[in-house]
Amino acid sequence: MGAQVEAWDSAAADRAIAVLKAVADPTRYRLLWALSRQELPVGSLAEMLGAHVAAVSQHLAKLRTAGLVESRRDGTRIYYRAVGPHVRGLLEEAALAASASFEDPAPPPTTATRTRTAPTPARARARRPLTE
Repeated sequence: MGAQVEAWDSAAADRAIAVLKAVADPTRYRLLWALSRQELPVGSLAEMLGAHVAAVSQHLAKLRTAGLVESRRDGTRIYYRAVGPHVRGLLEEAALAASASFEDPAPPPTTATRTRTAPTPARARARRPLTE
């Protein structure tokens, strides 16, 4: 009869927020994008980003803490990879959400779709940002 409301899970929300914060950094987003396609060593990631190995290692540590990447050691090298396909899905969804928020509203009807007997629908004006 009534709509069921999903119970709030504070711990799950905290984990989700930690993941979103980890992905919110441009360098970490790029690292995840690369690691969602293939496993790479830290040195290759640093070269790809044009950053120092130490800086990349710090970003990778944050991604590991958020549960988004995992590592393995092979001799002296440490290789990283995304924990699963859901990481790539998260990045793609974020990109889609970002592009959808910047799309123009639907265009007004053309004269070909209007009829002379039907009144022309009023067009909604796009909101303009307030200026100070």
